[in-house]
Amino acid sequence: MEASLLAYAGPDQVMTVTSGIASIVGVLLIFWHKVVGFCSKVVNRFRGAPAAAPIETSDIPPKS
Repeated sequence: MEASLLAYAGPDQVMTVTSGIASIVGVLLIFWHKVVGFCSKVVNRFRGAPAAAPIETSDIPPKS
Protein backbone atom coordinates (compact mmCIF):
# COMPACT_ATOMS: atom_id res chain seq x y z
CA MET A 1 0.00 0.00 0.00
CA GLU A 2 2.78 2.42 0.88
CA ALA A 3 4.64 1.75 -2.39
CA SER A 4 1.61 2.75 -4.43
CA LEU A 5 1.38 6.05 -2.56
CA LEU A 6 5.05 6.79 -3.28
CA ALA A 7 4.54 6.03 -6.99
CA TYR A 8 1.73 8.57 -7.34
CA ALA A 9 2.57 11.45 -9.67
CA GLY A 10 0.03 14.21 -9.36
CA PRO A 11 -0.51 17.09 -11.77
CA ASP A 12 1.78 19.35 -9.75
CA GLN A 13 4.74 17.02 -10.35
CA VAL A 14 3.89 16.06 -13.93
CA MET A 15 3.33 19.63 -15.14
CA THR A 16 6.71 20.71 -13.76
CA VAL A 17 8.53 17.92 -15.57
CA THR A 18 6.67 18.43 -18.86
CA SER A 19 7.28 22.17 -18.68
CA GLY A 20 11.00 21.56 -18.32
CA ILE A 21 11.02 19.13 -21.24
CA ALA A 22 9.08 21.61 -23.38
CA SER A 23 11.59 24.34 -22.55
CA ILE A 24 14.51 22.17 -23.62
CA VAL A 25 12.77 21.17 -26.85
CA GLY A 26 11.93 24.83 -27.57
CA VAL A 27 15.56 25.91 -27.20
CA LEU A 28 16.67 23.03 -29.44
CA LEU A 29 14.15 24.07 -32.10
CA ILE A 30 15.26 27.71 -31.99
CA PHE A 31 18.88 26.74 -32.58
CA TRP A 32 18.16 23.62 -34.69
CA HIS A 33 20.62 24.43 -37.49
CA LYS A 34 23.44 24.91 -34.98
CA VAL A 35 22.51 21.69 -33.15
CA VAL A 36 22.51 19.68 -36.39
CA GLY A 37 25.79 21.25 -37.51
CA PHE A 38 27.45 20.41 -34.19
CA CYS A 39 26.14 16.84 -34.25
CA SER A 40 27.34 16.31 -37.82
CA LYS A 41 30.81 17.60 -36.90
CA VAL A 42 30.97 15.18 -33.97
CA VAL A 43 29.78 12.26 -36.12
CA ASN A 44 32.24 13.12 -38.90
CA ARG A 45 35.08 13.31 -36.41
CA PHE A 46 34.33 9.82 -35.09
CA ARG A 47 33.74 8.37 -38.56
CA GLY A 48 36.88 9.96 -39.93
CA ALA A 49 35.07 11.69 -42.76
CA PRO A 50 37.17 14.43 -44.36
CA ALA A 51 36.19 18.04 -44.03
CA ALA A 52 34.81 19.89 -47.02
CA ALA A 53 37.49 20.60 -49.63
CA PRO A 54 38.18 24.25 -50.45
CA ILE A 55 36.92 25.48 -53.79
CA GLU A 56 39.67 26.15 -56.33
CA THR A 57 39.11 29.39 -58.20
CA SER A 58 41.99 29.11 -60.71
CA ASP A 59 39.72 27.53 -63.38
CA ILE A 60 37.20 30.36 -63.25
CA PRO A 61 37.96 33.17 -65.72
CA PRO A 62 38.17 36.67 -64.22
CA LYS A 63 35.12 38.88 -64.48
CA SER A 64 35.42 41.81 -66.84
